[in-house]
Amino acid sequence: MYLYISKSKIVLTKHYSISIMFGISYGGVILAIRPIDIARKLNISTSSLRHYEEWGMIPKVERSASGYRIYTNEHVAYFECIRAMADGFGIWIVGEVLKKVMAKDVDSAFWLTNQAQSSLHNEKIISEKTMQNIKEASAPLLSQNDEREYLTINEISKETGIPITTIRHWEKVGLITTPRNKENKYRLFYKNHIRQILVIHALKTSMYSYTYSLDGIKKIIQELDFNDTEKLSKIANDFQKHLNQINHHQVRGVHQLYTLCKKLKLVD
Repeated sequence: MYLYISKSKIVLTKHYSISIMFGISYGGVILAIRPIDIARKLNISTSSLRHYEEWGMIPKVERSASGYRIYTNEHVAYFECIRAMADGFGIWIVGEVLKKVMAKDVDSAFWLTNQAQSSLHNEKIISEKTMQNIKEASAPLLSQNDEREYLTINEISKETGIPITTIRHWEKVGLITTPRNKENKYRLFYKNHIRQILVIHALKTSMYSYTYSLDGIKKIIQELDFNDTEKLSKIANDFQKHLNQINHHQVRGVHQLYTLCKKLKLVD
């Protein structure tokens, strides 16, 4: 999709002769595309374009004699890629990926996106554990022959897939409460902590985290009946829907990234 710009919108400089058609360059004939036209096309603000430039997410932007930015078709391709990837990967990862592209290190750029997709797949596994847990009456992730009264933090992390550091942080901020071993002061987790930790993760990772502050999520947890399978199932389903949406965004973003690399002749 290309924009066509009237003569009144052409920016003339002492350095370039300007083509009327958007994105066309013939041996030094370059079109300077106005930031406002790019912003309108991508449905963002011109300040966003400046931020992407300041963060090093696009190639160097030349300036006209009067100081105006001279955006080219290549810059537009980068902007389109940023917008397509942002929702699925987050702006920080997108920045790192595009810096690799600008360095012509396409393989590293692709592996960065692959790493993010792998992390999302791990979230899907946790989501499935959460749904399984809710469907079962008690401690579904443990064998029925498991007679342990308590689990250590290492064991609870292994059962849920949630990192130890995350569990410790949740305890520190009051999202979960655990007793301590009287002898060695180690944290002790009941088997029902498995469900509680999985549901907290679902709340913290899904759309609830956008709606509620930490205190808001803490209040939800304090008021939540962890035996209310109907309410817990809604949280788990919302979590899965959120992951599905991110997956769609990531697929779209990867497609746009590959399109950018093709335009730059970095891939076949």
